[in-house]
Amino acid sequence: MINLSVVVITLNEEKNLARCLAAAKVIADDILVVDSGSTDATVAIAESFGARVLVEPFKGYVTQKNFADAHALHDWVLSIDADEVLSPELISSIQQIKNEPQQVAYELKRLTNYCGHWIKHCGWYPDKKVRLYQRSKGAWIGDQIHESWELTTTPKNYGKLQGDLLHYSYPSFSDHLKQIEKFTEIMSRRDVANGKKVSILKTIFAAKWKFIQSYFLKLGFLDGYAGFQVCLLSSFATYMKYSKIHQYHQFKKKGIEY
Repeated sequence: MINLSVVVITLNEEKNLARCLAAAKVIADDILVVDSGSTDATVAIAESFGARVLVEPFKGYVTQKNFADAHALHDWVLSIDADEVLSPELISSIQQIKNEPQQVAYELKRLTNYCGHWIKHCGWYPDKKVRLYQRSKGAWIGDQIHESWELTTTPKNYGKLQGDLLHYSYPSFSDHLKQIEKFTEIMSRRDVANGKKVSILKTIFAAKWKFIQSYFLKLGFLDGYAGFQVCLLSSFATYMKYSKIHQYHQFKKKGIEY
């Protein structure tokens, strides 16, 4: 039987962390919380669940998660975010893997709760992620907001876990808008720095296509009004990203600081 470290990176997660750790402690032999300077009760909540807490300034998701993995007590790691919760079926599946692992890394399905509704279409589910792995066999890679764990060994074979990782990412419509603003700002600045530019026509049609794709082709309408909101704001996010790329590219050409 393997020993398992559960690792979580945090910043002001007092609203989410207890729910996350209450489920995780069932299968954890070690819980590590890497906090990047919370000013709320995050650290106290982590310690109340017996977690080890390390404080490390945030340098990006990839760097932070690799730091967390490196300081876990065990080679086998389950990496989850504070707004994620292991479902009972997923806990059972992980317990079976702990008894007799067949692979060195496992993929799971993430199911997102949007304003109180579980989104099972719109291109949001199954949102497959590799979260259970032997840390010595791979690492976190990616950019500022799109990180993933990958095997460095070949062949890159991943086992599959049963059950969902429940993702409580969007408590309100306003939270979704705030994330769109944050992520489109990061992505558009990165793309302009890399020389990308877009036309006004592409901005318009890309946003329309995003809605058609997510609402009709990916069956977002089956998720009811919540699905409509998801698809509409996904389209808006596409429009925002391309609009910012166009604007910042013009600023760059004119030598205007942005």
